[in-house]
Amino acid sequence: MLVFTVGTFDLLHVGHLALLQYCRSIGDVVAVGVASDSVVSSYKPNVPVVPLEQRIEMLKALRYVDIVHPYYELEYVSACKKLKPDIFVIGEDWGDSPHNLDVEAYLKSKDKKIIQVRYDPQTSSTKIKQTVIDQAHKGKYLEQVLN
Repeated sequence: MLVFTVGTFDLLHVGHLALLQYCRSIGDVVAVGVASDSVVSSYKPNVPVVPLEQRIEMLKALRYVDIVHPYYELEYVSACKKLKPDIFVIGEDWGDSPHNLDVEAYLKSKDKKIIQVRYDPQTSSTKIKQTVIDQAHKGKYLEQVLN
């Protein structure tokens, strides 16, 4: 059984590992769609910190991942047609954007299962980035005070 999930996978963290481990627990083969920098910049204010090629390399190195499929357009139907997943795993922030509704309709037409998972609210690339920014600002403040 092939399980497919998609994401940015920037600043790989334990939340990503938990998602991928879950995917492995429900399937024999795990395929991961990883968004290109241009795709990410179409829906997020900043491009990833880690370039696409390095995100692909990191995902390929994980024991839970069998296939890494980069995508360069914000749509998932073509990847589903190519990979033929039995289960598509999505995050709780999936939403009702046209590209999401298109793949849901496609998968339902093929009697494929869609599973929505909850994120760990304490772990996200966005929070990691904000912590780095906060610490950098704090360090600059301390540097000014100490000098």
